[in-house]
Amino acid sequence: MGLEAQSFPLFAVRPLDWQPPARETVDAVLLGSANALRHGGAALDLYRGLPAYAVGERTAEAAREAGLDVILTGSAGLQEMLDRIDPAHRRLLRLAGRDRVKLDVPPRLSITTRDVYASEALPLPAALSAILRGPAVILLHSGQAAAHFAQALAGAGIGRAKIRLAALAPRIAAAAGTGWAALATAPNPDDAALLALARDLCQGFTPGS
Repeated sequence: MGLEAQSFPLFAVRPLDWQPPARETVDAVLLGSANALRHGGAALDLYRGLPAYAVGERTAEAAREAGLDVILTGSAGLQEMLDRIDPAHRRLLRLAGRDRVKLDVPPRLSITTRDVYASEALPLPAALSAILRGPAVILLHSGQAAAHFAQALAGAGIGRAKIRLAALAPRIAAAAGTGWAALATAPNPDDAALLALARDLCQGFTPGS
């Protein structure tokens, strides 16, 4: 798209010790992040072949690599997927991060949650701090990242007035707060839509604007 993009991790992800429920107590696996597959460890082998519900295509790819049978890939978060769970799958195992989105679980479903990874907040990298003192467009993929980014800026004494945010979803935009030069949400929660939004936010955005 002709964009000059730089990546700055705001978290370090580490695995957690967890106790896997017996396979016979699980009808299907619910996945909100590929990190659950990357950091779940050898215990994931217990569920090979089980049906899986993945929040997005990247998570679905990781689930397939882990030997799960992905039967539904969502596009608008885990909550909307709960209404589309196969009636035969009443006992779900949710593999998640320690900080996760709270779900409103329909009465027909029983969800057992295991925290298999944690995302530890990192300070703003020095290179990013330097960029943020001038006009910049920032892409945000999670509410946790948005909140941490906003707090880290305040701690570093960096203002928001020259920064435009492109958020993957409305809840992510809400977590970022207000006071930005611009704050917009992608029309669809996928990387292509987010990049197109970032490109639009770059239009007419020159030093001193």
